[in-house]
Amino acid sequence: MRSKIVAGNWKMNNDLAASKALANGLVAGLSGKTLNNTRVVVAPTFVNLTAVAEVTSGSVVEVAAQNMHQAKSGAYTGEISAEMLTSIGLKSVILGHSERREYFGESDALLAEKVNAALANGLEVMVWQMVWK
Repeated sequence: MRSKIVAGNWKMNNDLAASKALANGLVAGLSGKTLNNTRVVVAPTFVNLTAVAEVTSGSVVEVAAQNMHQAKSGAYTGEISAEMLTSIGLKSVILGHSERREYFGESDALLAEKVNAALANGLEVMVWQMVWK
């Protein structure tokens, strides 16, 4: 049976203290709860990934990255690779978010490159699909 996923993308919100407090609150609130085949995933900002992963370690709360670059390495200022994400213990990444497509012009072709890079590095991919009418 496929599990349900309840995910919170924190976008560009919460400094370190707020991220840790929110993560601690989630862990405490879910402690001892039966989740009935439901996964709880949070996606904090890149700078807070490690801290939130430490807070949620050993709990039912999983941590995912909000995005990643398709290249393994290179002169891509401010970007994060799949290898960097797995090196800090992350297991999943959100890709193809509508905001990335609208504000940064990410195409289906670029999304495919990112998905392939993520999968090649053992990351689970949560693809955001927005249908524009």
